[in-house]
Amino acid sequence: MKSKNHLVIMAGGVGSRFWPMSTPEKPKQFIDVLGTGKTLLQLTVERFGNLIDPENVWVVTNEKYAGIVAEQLPDMPRNHILCEPCRRNTAPCIAYVSWRIKAQDPKANIVVTPSDHIVMNVQEFQRVISECMDFTADSDAIVTLGMKPNRPETGYGYIQADLSASSLRNKSIFRVDSFREKPDLETAQQYIKKNYYFWNAGIFIWNVSTIVNAFRIYQPKMNKIFEQMLPIYGTPQEQEVINEKFPQCENISVDYAIMEKAEEIFVCPADFGWSDLGTWGSLQTQSKRDIYGNACIGDNIQMIESYNCMVHTTQEKKVVIQGLDGYIVAENDDTLLICKMSEEQRIKQFSGEN
Repeated sequence: MKSKNHLVIMAGGVGSRFWPMSTPEKPKQFIDVLGTGKTLLQLTVERFGNLIDPENVWVVTNEKYAGIVAEQLPDMPRNHILCEPCRRNTAPCIAYVSWRIKAQDPKANIVVTPSDHIVMNVQEFQRVISECMDFTADSDAIVTLGMKPNRPETGYGYIQADLSASSLRNKSIFRVDSFREKPDLETAQQYIKKNYYFWNAGIFIWNVSTIVNAFRIYQPKMNKIFEQMLPIYGTPQEQEVINEKFPQCENISVDYAIMEKAEEIFVCPADFGWSDLGTWGSLQTQSKRDIYGNACIGDNIQMIESYNCMVHTTQEKKVVIQGLDGYIVAENDDTLLICKMSEEQRIKQFSGEN
């Protein structure tokens, strides 16, 4: 039932590798990165439109971004913006919102997604999510999406699937053999030669009872913090207590805390043009490029004798670039970055942000 479907968007990241467009005051999820007129957060909600009612959308973010979320998503309930007082990775974030949803809807079926991914084939995305939500609605299964890899990517974690053991209830959902850390290039090249390795997209589907029980079993200390708050969820006291209790949680990802320990873990292999948009290079890969490999986002950009560049200058009236090959050119609020694409992992240190 659609009325039981809930969407949780994790939107607390600072997007430091997208500086200067992304800043601690306004990270990339709140910016029109693709030049479409919509922010990544708005695009995330939009692609779930046929599956989730606006009143069942939840956003977990840093308290300083609550106003931006409310402004960009005016149709969602204001009290569904859950504010973390500090950064504690994905496990505490998911534990908090799961208990908060359970207090309101004990039969909820939940999909959890980051706020800064892009999807090219929305129709196929919706088909996959719908199938997975049907699968988890009345079972104790945890499902994660596995993206079919098209290159030996070292920036993603991988999921090893057991393709010989599909679920009895859905032949396109398989048991997970193991989760693998971000590999080196040689290991990634070995992975993509085999058809049972998939990129870990960080998108999870489960019903609320399943995930709460998983926290009870595998993270009892963390779970106790949020379970004891059950009487005050939805009350004026909630934020005050969260501000006190949330920092007590271990800084740990849901992959380590739950996924690598739980029994009923499944993966749904999918291919809908996905990117986690973690770097300028990934934006270039997903953007339309001219015949010389340049991807340009901005109103009036002229490329002369330049190749394989990523240019993002939406605030400038006119930009002319001559003689660059493999560079990032990005401008935002009076800050200009010109950086070799091959050195983009250093952007975080260039920005001066820790």
